[in-house]
Amino acid sequence: MQEPVYKTGLGRLNYLNGIFFLPLNSQSKIDMVVKLSVVIITFNEERNILRCLDSLEGVADEIIVVDSFSTDKTQEYCLFKGACFVQHIWPGYGAQKNYGNDLASNDWILSIDADEALSVELKKAILDFKAHPTHEAWSVNRLTSYRGHWIRHCGWYPDRKIRLFDRRKARWDLELVHENLKLDPGTGIGHLKGNMLHYSYHTREDQLRQMESFTSLAARQYFKRGKKAGWLKAAFSGPVRFIRDYLVKGGILDGYWGFVVCWYSARTACLKYNKLRKHWREAD
Repeated sequence: MQEPVYKTGLGRLNYLNGIFFLPLNSQSKIDMVVKLSVVIITFNEERNILRCLDSLEGVADEIIVVDSFSTDKTQEYCLFKGACFVQHIWPGYGAQKNYGNDLASNDWILSIDADEALSVELKKAILDFKAHPTHEAWSVNRLTSYRGHWIRHCGWYPDRKIRLFDRRKARWDLELVHENLKLDPGTGIGHLKGNMLHYSYHTREDQLRQMESFTSLAARQYFKRGKKAGWLKAAFSGPVRFIRDYLVKGGILDGYWGFVVCWYSARTACLKYNKLRKHWREAD
């Protein structure tokens, strides 16, 4: 049964799961110099996507969601929030984001993941930018919530990322994992106040699944580049990573959860290089 749509003096008022809301294109906006398209890639993100879309209200002039054929309610939630929802076979992280950028109506792109949201301060900074644009790309701080706890050390913060940019000056690379935005030489970069709030792992099982996937992709990426790792690298990368993140980068200041984060980071490093060594053994 289709959810009802209501009319108000402000425009269409949609209803979903007991909540009334205005579609993005119905919200009143102050005239801005910059029109901003937001690009999100998704796969089974019903747990996160509403929080992400809610944080974009009043900031986005257009939202493009590129979905890899989700089987949950991701599509339903995106459509009721007024986003443009497109399904596209998964080609990799960078390629999927580039595909979404190419679909956008505007040259200015805000790239955000489904498990992220804008802080109030960051929303204000983006609105200020839209009214008075200066640089051609902007970085943001990313603050991560790990199993419900904000992590401010461990090498996880400020974790600056370029997320707001003129697509005519930038393109995502095609790395298998940890894709990077490549800017044209001479592109000016500014920094926005506030935080991109990252709601990462909800449970230990979530993290173990992600760790297994990412270490496999990273090992395959290194192997394709011809990178090798000796037994010393495989054996000591974990302990070295733990000492760096827990002591040098202040993970100890995040208490118990800082210890957990650093322990899993160390385990991830060890697992990645052992998988790389396995690739080379199988190739010989």
